[in-house]
Amino acid sequence: MLCIIQARMSSKRLPGKVLLKINNKSILELIIERIKKTKIVSNIVVATSNKKSDYKIVKFCKKNCISYHRGSLENVAQRFLKIAKKEKAKEFIRINGDSPLIDPKLIDKAAQIYKYKKYDLVTNSFPKLYPKGQSVEVVRTKTFNKVVKKINKNDHKEHVTKYYYDNAKNFLIFSFVPEKNYSRINLSIDTQRDFDLVSKIYKKCKNKILKWEDLIVIYKNLKNQWTFIFWTIQIKSKIYFLT
Repeated sequence: MLCIIQARMSSKRLPGKVLLKINNKSILELIIERIKKTKIVSNIVVATSNKKSDYKIVKFCKKNCISYHRGSLENVAQRFLKIAKKEKAKEFIRINGDSPLIDPKLIDKAAQIYKYKKYDLVTNSFPKLYPKGQSVEVVRTKTFNKVVKKINKNDHKEHVTKYYYDNAKNFLIFSFVPEKNYSRINLSIDTQRDFDLVSKIYKKCKNKILKWEDLIVIYKNLKNQWTFIFWTIQIKSKIYFLT
C-alpha cells in the first residue's frame, strides 16, 4: 500500500522542523523508519512543495533513496492526488511530517480495516481521541479524485481530508478510537517545546519503536518529573524569600 508523508520546511512555529535531528536522525527519517516497520506499506513517497526552501527535503530524499513529489505549497490535496495517480494507487495512507513517534501498528490497523471494506476514508482522527502525533488516515483514491475537483476553500486544499469531515454524511467513513480520551497528550512536533519533549521521549525509548500506549507512560513520567521540579523550585524560592 502507498504511504504519503506530508512535509515542508516553512512551518510557521518551528521552521525546518522535519529535518531537525533527534539523536542524529531527522524527524523525517524517524517517520520513514517507523513506516517501514509496518506490514502493509510497500511504497513511501514524500509530498513536498515547489518552494525553494523545500529543496532541502528533496536533497534528503535523494540521499536516502526515498521517492518524492513536488507540487503546490498551498494546494496540498492536489499534491496528494497527483502522487496517487502517478503511483496508480487505489488507496493511500496519509501521515503528517510532524509525527516522529508514529506507531506502525496503528498504521497497520487502519489499513486492515480499509481492506475489510472499501471505505472512502478510514481514520483515527474523527473524533480526535488518540494522542497528537498518532494520526493515521487511509483514503480511497477514486473518491478523493472527486473531492479534489469539488473543493474550493483554502483550508480544504491545505488540510487534505478536512472536506471529508466537514461533509461526513456524504462519505463512507470508518473511525476507530481508543477506550479513553488521550487527545491532551502531545507526541507531535509543532513548537520548540514539543521538539524538546519528543527528544526526551525518544531517548527514553532507547532506539526501540514503542507502541503508542508505552509512549504515553513515558510522557506522563516526564511530565510528573517536570511538575515535581517546578514545585520544588517554587517552594525553595518562597523559603529563600522568607528568610
